[in-house]
Amino acid sequence: MSPQEIGLAYDRIADWWRERMLHSTAGLTWLDRALSHCGRGGSALDVGCGYGRLLSGIEAAGLHYVGIEISDQMLRLARSGHPRACFMKADVRHWCPPGPYELILAWDSTFHLPLGDQEAVHRRLCRWLAPGGLLLFTAGGVQGEVIGQMRGEDFYYSSLPDAQYLRILNEEGCRCILLERDQFPLDHIVVIAVKEGRGLGDLRKRSYPLG
Repeated sequence: MSPQEIGLAYDRIADWWRERMLHSTAGLTWLDRALSHCGRGGSALDVGCGYGRLLSGIEAAGLHYVGIEISDQMLRLARSGHPRACFMKADVRHWCPPGPYELILAWDSTFHLPLGDQEAVHRRLCRWLAPGGLLLFTAGGVQGEVIGQMRGEDFYYSSLPDAQYLRILNEEGCRCILLERDQFPLDHIVVIAVKEGRGLGDLRKRSYPLG
């Protein structure tokens, strides 16, 4: 399935998905950990932002929020729920950001990308970070490629091996400060990485061990 087809599938379940996730805490612990390393000011990018579920925590941390999403109906919900926030329809594989970000968040979104695009997209995310910026993303839970279902709709998922994501981060000048399996016994992982550059002394003191 192409990202555009994934977007259409989310269009058909958007209202159901929002109701299902209204009281979910998924991702909040990890977002708080990433935000604890971010200074106030600058911008944050939410890749595959859905209806903007994680916006409040990012804005409360003093970051300007930008959300990109490929589903028209998710964008409708996001804009109606957060009329002052910046949401854009974009395919992360081709979108050109206006500037570097202090935080980039890709919570359960890039795993919908074609397997052949995984490496290139994660390299792009690393390159969009400001020096000292944080990248938080999820991966795993599948071996290679798989088709799952939600609400009767097919959804494509893909993932590289953990070691390959770590190699990409290293080659792009990002240091992994957390890798944890948050859905054991599933292989779904949460990764937080920091772009090498300014202000890393405090980050080294507060780093989390690999899990």
